[in-house]
Formats: sequence, structure tokens, C-alpha cells
Amino acid sequence: MESIKPYKKSADYSYTLGAFPTIELIQSKSEKVREVLVHSTFTDTKNLEELCHKNQIPLHIADKQIARLSDKENVFVIGIFEKYEQKLDGQNSQIVLVNPSNMGNLGTILRTAVGFGIYDIALISPAADVFHPKVVRSSMGALFRLRHQYFESFAEYRAQNTNQEIFTFMLNGKRTLTVADCPKPKLFSLVFGNEATGLDDSYLEAGTSVIIPQSPDVDSLNLTIAVGVGTYLFTQGNR
Repeated sequence: MESIKPYKKSADYSYTLGAFPTIELIQSKSEKVREVLVHSTFTDTKNLEELCHKNQIPLHIADKQIARLSDKENVFVIGIFEKYEQKLDGQNSQIVLVNPSNMGNLGTILRTAVGFGIYDIALISPAADVFHPKVVRSSMGALFRLRHQYFESFAEYRAQNTNQEIFTFMLNGKRTLTVADCPKPKLFSLVFGNEATGLDDSYLEAGTSVIIPQSPDVDSLNLTIAVGVGTYLFTQGNR
């Protein structure tokens, strides 16, 4: 068993916090798993042992390691995995997140995307680190079921992914997005700005700018809610 230090972005590994995301990791990216750490009080060790044995993954009882890596008391399983790079599938619809900064929001968006059948996520830098354990945990392991790729700019993203029709979500969007009038392109990219500033006006010309109608009593929807609403409408309309 190797000595695992608290997470750093510069490290070549990260880890899951909790049994559920660890199982998702093993089921989706078993070749990337270095080892699994289990607390001595964990009650479902047998099933986890069988899963690790099937995938030839070392499993260790490691109470002190778990206490050192986790800042929460209810973590009983940790999966150590190697970081990896991916490239988006240009033949799929995609979600583009421009400068997302909140790790909890990012993880929730990843889980939402998988829930609605979107498996390609573009991240325009600067952006939160998808491999941070907080992102992995808030995604409940959905991170391991999709492809993600970082880009230095939206222009770089667009140069690589040319098959999708672009829809930018903006408070001053030109088209109101409704259940009855949601576009139905074969392939689409849904583009969202960050939590604080959204998308700047240059994105009005990047594609079709859309706005989710809301009451005047709030300034904007939370980013995770906006992604959920937009993704639901577009994926339902294209089924």
C-alpha cells in the first residue's frame, strides 16, 4: 500500500471519497484504479472485495489513511486512481462550460449531464479541476462515465468540434427557450458561463443565444439549475 498524500492538482493521481463513487470508478475505469482503501468499520466489505478481486485491484484496510485524506466523518471507502486525458467525441452533442469555478456545482453538472444522456463535456480554461476529490464526490462518480476535455478558449473548442449547432445561454439571449419551442438540431452544443458573470456579449454571435424564462424576482437561475433545465429540454426534444 502506497502512502497517499492529500490532493494536489500537480499530482498524477486523485481519489474518490465514499463507496458509491468508488464503485462507479471501478465499474467505469477499472484500468485506472491503483488501490482501494476501506475503513475497518465498513459494513459491505464482501461485495467490494469481490468487485476488486474481479478487476485485480488491491484492497487494504486503512483507517488512518482514510482519516487523513477525508475531511468528513462518514467516509469509509476511498479509491485511488490515475488521472487521464480524453478527447471529446465530435459526433455527439455536448455541454460547454466557460470558466466554471465552483467544484460542487461542476460535479453536480457532470452528474446531471449523464442523467440526461450527454457524455461529452468541454471546459474552457480557467476552470475548476474535474479530478479534485470534491468534484468527483459531488458528481457521485458520474465523472467516470463521460468524456471531458479542457480548451484554452472557445475558439479552440469550436475548431475541434464543428458538427454541433451552438446554443449560448444568456440573460440577454435573443430566443426564449420553452418546452413547446425548443430547437431540435441533430447535434448541439449547449454553452454556459460561470456562476458569477455568465457569458459576455461576444457569445451572442457564437450561435443561437437563448434565455430560459424566469420571474423578475431573481436576477438569474443558479448555474446547475440552468444546465439542468436546458439539457432536459434539448435532450427530450431530440428523443
